[in-house]
Amino acid sequence: MRIAINAYFLEQPATGSGEHIYYLLEALETIDESNQYLVLYPRLTGSQVARTPHLGPNFQIREVRGAAERLGQRLGKLWWEQLSLRRLCAGERVDLLHSPYFASPLAPNVPTVVTIHDVIPLVLPDYGRAPHVRVYMKLVSAAARRATAILTVSETSKLDIVRVLGIPPERIHVTYNATDAGLHPIDDRSTLEGLRDSYGINGNFLLYFGGFDRRKNVERILLAYRAARESFHSPCQLVLAGSTSLVGHPLYPDPRPMILRYGLEGQTVVTGRVSEEEKPLLYSAATGFVFPSLYEGFGMPVLEAMACGTPVITSNTSSLPEVAGNAALLVDPTSVDALAEAMVRVVNDGVLREELGRKGLARASQFSWESSAAKTLEVYRRVTQ
Repeated sequence: MRIAINAYFLEQPATGSGEHIYYLLEALETIDESNQYLVLYPRLTGSQVARTPHLGPNFQIREVRGAAERLGQRLGKLWWEQLSLRRLCAGERVDLLHSPYFASPLAPNVPTVVTIHDVIPLVLPDYGRAPHVRVYMKLVSAAARRATAILTVSETSKLDIVRVLGIPPERIHVTYNATDAGLHPIDDRSTLEGLRDSYGINGNFLLYFGGFDRRKNVERILLAYRAARESFHSPCQLVLAGSTSLVGHPLYPDPRPMILRYGLEGQTVVTGRVSEEEKPLLYSAATGFVFPSLYEGFGMPVLEAMACGTPVITSNTSSLPEVAGNAALLVDPTSVDALAEAMVRVVNDGVLREELGRKGLARASQFSWESSAAKTLEVYRRVTQ
């Protein structure tokens, strides 16, 4: 079987979709020695250097140049998804096209699998108001209904896809995400102290790591921390980690003015973007990880923190209980009081931290990219029979 994969997000490695395709390709290479893969991504205006995995001879990775490159980022991406991929599938005589994010051709010319990680613009009104987003979501939603099969990353997302898109559940297959093997507990004291020094962190800290859009609930983290800090038995800072490149947009409020407004300067550190190499250090150094997102299709940071043995506080809504299982403190993400109480418990109770860390490691070990790739390969075979 000759399989084409839309690898657009290899050029955005720091995104969830970028990590998903990178590790999925690595796992497919590990378990599949019989099929041929054509891994395609476009050269567009402003394209970043793609982060491509080291793959064997069954995988051909190709950057495609053409009309999409001359059309600007937004229109070029659309051209790539709807026209370029169809042409390449015909010219390369592929048996199947997989688009591992929510964008497949409206008029596919080969059996098509599309991965829908979430339907955020369709279930959270603030994320789908812009006219270009509304038009795009109508297009990709119609395309998804025509796809041969749908993959998604949680049972929660599957239920939302059935409800919002009206796709029969038997056409939707759950293949969970997993973590990079490089994410594991690190206990070297000098290395962890070096990380703290590099970011200006003094001693113990609670960590948030992720985006800064409204659904991530960062303002409530700040309010809960302000309410909880006086009850900590020993000082504990709050660290907000993640890229701040989009802050200032109405959907991406800047946390730094909030820190000043709530009187948390000196106690709160905003790191900016964290490298892949620093991720396990940051998780491992943290006293606890706080992730009270209002909605997630999966919630990779929760699994990453668990893989590093970090005690986790997360939401009792959307996919997060599905990912965390019984290995985290689950709280109502709309309740500042509940979040503050969980912070106090994690900071003050060493026995609880040890228990959550142990359970988290066990929980994270249940997710693997090889398992996800095997289920993906099973779907490939099913739709081409």
